[in-house]
Amino acid sequence: MHRDALLTQDELDFIQMMQHNPQLNVRDATSSLLVNGGAQIRDLLTRLAANEQVTIQAQFENQQMTFPLHLVEDEFHALHLRLGVPSIYEDGPMVRPWRLVLEEPVALENARGQPGMLWVHEVSFKGVLLEVRNRTKPPKSFALWFSPSGYERIAMRGTFERETEHGYYAYRLNQGDKDETERLRQYILQQHRLTHPALHT
Repeated sequence: MHRDALLTQDELDFIQMMQHNPQLNVRDATSSLLVNGGAQIRDLLTRLAANEQVTIQAQFENQQMTFPLHLVEDEFHALHLRLGVPSIYEDGPMVRPWRLVLEEPVALENARGQPGMLWVHEVSFKGVLLEVRNRTKPPKSFALWFSPSGYERIAMRGTFERETEHGYYAYRLNQGDKDETERLRQYILQQHRLTHPALHT
């Protein structure tokens, strides 16, 4: 290597390795959307996404995913359509949000990270099924933190709906913060990928 070279051979090797690493060159296919079909369709979708809620729905077996379309502006001020995190539903006597059944219940925590008496058994983007421990009466509402293993904790606000025949308590989630709702949807999507890997390959 020449004395006046800016990079050492190790640095050059590292940069070349990064450029040829297939893991780093894969785009997130779920976040960007290329619309073919002419300028009229693209313009229509762009106008609709700017003024209304536009979704794309996919149906498979007894489940459906609804992807919201968002209009985003890049660094060159060009507008693009981007897929958001989907809402996952399951068919049955009535269509309802897909529920993730946890292998082990997870205690809801207070702001300091201390577990309380409410334990999550099932979660969807619309609600949770809770066990109340210590023989206490279920609260009419709660504002606590859900901390699944290996995932950043998520703020949850719930309102009591009903008691189930198995002694659990169903709560409707009414998330006030869009970011928290998005993080919950991300978590559920990640778990759906693990539960149904064939659908996400």
